[in-house]
Amino acid sequence: MLFRTLTSGLRTTIGVWTRNLSTSQSHHAEKGANVSVFNFLPSNRLPSKPRTTGLTEIRGPYYAPVTKTYLDELLGDWGEYVDGVKCAGGAFSLMPRERLSALIDTTHKHGGCYVSTGGFIEHVSSSSAGDKAVVEKYLQACKDTGCVCSPSRPFIVDSEITNVNFDVLEISSGFLSGDWASLAEQTASYGLKPKPEVGIQWGAGGDAAIEELESAGTRDPKWLIDRANTLLEAGAHMIMIESERITKNVRQWRTDVISAITSGLPKDKIMFEAAEPDGKRIFSLCYHLPIFFVMFAYHIQNQGATANLFIDHSQIVQLACLRKGIWSTGGTFARVVTFAGAQEKK
Repeated sequence: MLFRTLTSGLRTTIGVWTRNLSTSQSHHAEKGANVSVFNFLPSNRLPSKPRTTGLTEIRGPYYAPVTKTYLDELLGDWGEYVDGVKCAGGAFSLMPRERLSALIDTTHKHGGCYVSTGGFIEHVSSSSAGDKAVVEKYLQACKDTGCVCSPSRPFIVDSEITNVNFDVLEISSGFLSGDWASLAEQTASYGLKPKPEVGIQWGAGGDAAIEELESAGTRDPKWLIDRANTLLEAGAHMIMIESERITKNVRQWRTDVISAITSGLPKDKIMFEAAEPDGKRIFSLCYHLPIFFVMFAYHIQNQGATANLFIDHSQIVQLACLRKGIWSTGGTFARVVTFAGAQEKK
């Protein structure tokens, strides 16, 4: 009897040890699946997702046909460093619903990445002469409308509209003049996060020659900051800073405008466009030398590793290396530091 009791207890103990060992091994295997084998090397510590600073939004289909398969593989490898995907130029409106939904769903499954419409509502507004019904149908089509999103406003679902599930709706104010604060409020009522785009150039947002933009003139940076604050008060989720005539299509980068914006607006509420691959040689007061910068590198140098940036999908690896402080061009090599300690060992 005593032998049976001891044997039974031993079997129970061994079973517990086995289960604990199996759970521990499974835990370490699962935990190690998303960790680099070189994790022991020091690198900058960045905010984990979901984050409010250090955001990276990449361009989706427009200049290149970013497909579901490509996006799935890109985010599978680099999704930790991507927070959102932006559909540009309204190209998504030409895609079959099933393909667009698949593209959006693929983005969502990678660490909760959001999907932005990019600037297109201005086309919807201008082509419909500001028809409120058309604008509302567009907003409804951009979001799965499963519930009433605004208690103060009854939600009317048009049964003829098939919806997709965008998260962010960009509102580009460079092309048109209008009541963008009211549009931001209306956008939010449909469960979409309004992301107005503001800049210093009238007519910005499309491809134009420097001479054409120069003839149109630019606004004072204070106007941009005041407009951004008005839109934030109206419920804007974030402000996209249009690069036109600041660092894009300009003979000399307007670094004074960038300084004014970063001084006048909260860091976690602004995102700079920095998607152009061409760099410029600018004079650095830090190093007293002309240094070659790509656009996003300049923002990282001046705002730190946690600047919120919009880039092209082809630039994600280079920006990730720069944020982590492991590699970059001569101007920022080994000079980007977070001071939050080395990357945690996992």
